[in-house]
Amino acid sequence: MSAQLEADVRTMSPEMPAMFDGMKLAAVAAVLYVIVRSLNLKCPTAAADITCQDTLLNHYLLKSCPVLTKEYIPPLLWGKSGHLQTALYGKIGRVKSPKPCGLRKFLPMQDGATATFDLFEPQGVHSTGDDITMVICPGIGNHSEKHYIRTFVDYSQKQGYRCAVLNHLGALPNIELTSPRMFTYGCTWEFSAMVGFIKRTFPQTQLIVVGFSLGGNIACKYLGENPANQERVLCCVSVCQGYSALRAQETFLQWDQCRRLYNFLMADNMKKIILSHRGSLFGMNSSRMEFADLSRLYTATSLMQIDDNIMRKFHGHNSLKEYYEKESCVHYIHNISVPLLLVNSSDDPLVHQSLLTIPRTLAEKKQNVIFALTLHGGHLGFFEGAVLFPQPLSWMDKVIVSYANAVCQWEKHKPQCHQQKE
Repeated sequence: MSAQLEADVRTMSPEMPAMFDGMKLAAVAAVLYVIVRSLNLKCPTAAADITCQDTLLNHYLLKSCPVLTKEYIPPLLWGKSGHLQTALYGKIGRVKSPKPCGLRKFLPMQDGATATFDLFEPQGVHSTGDDITMVICPGIGNHSEKHYIRTFVDYSQKQGYRCAVLNHLGALPNIELTSPRMFTYGCTWEFSAMVGFIKRTFPQTQLIVVGFSLGGNIACKYLGENPANQERVLCCVSVCQGYSALRAQETFLQWDQCRRLYNFLMADNMKKIILSHRGSLFGMNSSRMEFADLSRLYTATSLMQIDDNIMRKFHGHNSLKEYYEKESCVHYIHNISVPLLLVNSSDDPLVHQSLLTIPRTLAEKKQNVIFALTLHGGHLGFFEGAVLFPQPLSWMDKVIVSYANAVCQWEKHKPQCHQQKE
């Protein structure tokens, strides 16, 4: 029997390595397939899809802003994944982030709150020779010290822009709240105070309004709330905002594109910000908060729960629906008459595709609006690069400054343009 078994082993042994090699190749092929699919490596690159009316101004802006109409090329190995673009933005912000030097300003508000913003002077003369200030509203819980803000400010300064960056109320860990209130989804009070300060301090300056994510909602809502808010404003740029919190809340509870996971992570970050100011928010006599709200905060697992239990109460909204309705720019954005650039990414895991009908419809109806939708970029990522390593400056940074430059040139030479048209 032993001789027969030994013979069988000798007979099978040449086939066994071949079988194992086949299994290894199959496993490698399966892994590569998953990587290719998850990283979207086969997905083509393309220029942003532009929606706008056929007007003289839009023709000029698109011609003068070639980065907006040329092919956007993200890093080959990971840049076509909206999740990786979003994750890298959230983790590192930007590569080799500069550290522009600014002056922090404190503005007392009527309700006892203290708004803060950082002011950065230009590092050169603007191409038009004019005094122009970018008033910038960052994303949720963000401030002037975030890497993506620092990178954008540094680039804008070198292009001759003064920059004013709002620090969302409660976002800076080393600045205590002076009233039982912090930033909300659409409260424009602090942004309005910053813009008012800039207009008073620099009476000769003109403004470029820039908003990122939640900041885009605030910026557009501010401009649309009152026609007077658009005085001395040359244009507005909003990047990666969701336009309607009421319509977005349902999509945030879905697992599509792991949106429910992002919701949980952002809720966890919001809890940390709120709890870092628990003494100011829950301990003051004038606070609308109760300690029962604090206990519900600990168990919250979504932004909607936090908004319902905490955020809506800062301004006395009776329900979550009322809070989302009144704080979303979708009800105000159509009142904006200055040139308006709205930028979103198709693979943004935080902004559902259904929300993009809002900016697209607006651009189809209003002459002053351009809507640019990229294939890739994630949420505030928009990294550029050849294969692996991204460039320090993002496509988003270049587009905003290029568009702003084009609008400034148009305003500078508008009388001449009109004469040539006549």
